[in-house]
Amino acid sequence: MSLIKVYIHYVWSTKNRTPFLDSKSLRINVWRHIRRNAREKGIFVDMISGSADHCHCMVSMNPDLCIQDVSRLLKGESSHWINENNLTKEKFKWQDEYFATSVSIDDLPRVREYIKQHNKK
Repeated sequence: MSLIKVYIHYVWSTKNRTPFLDSKSLRINVWRHIRRNAREKGIFVDMISGSADHCHCMVSMNPDLCIQDVSRLLKGESSHWINENNLTKEKFKWQDEYFATSVSIDDLPRVREYIKQHNKK
């Protein structure tokens, strides 16, 4: 059995950086949903946080998925869920683009702390 540990730090923003996620309780609700949805798809969300206009999400990659698949699964489904549940005043949409970078095992604590800091904003 192979052991694979690949961590990817994703950052994506709302469409046009519109501050759709304008309350902490809404953000917490969305981050919980993304985590739950990811788990159902075999994606382990190590850390997730963000502000009114963007999300930071660090995942441990499933070897059966590529970076683009994970982004599509998390962003697309969460956008649909937000709209289906009328959680924002206007139609919610994530920006098409995203940032993704690998994180070494040695850097995990530093990146986790960086992501955690976004909960305070």
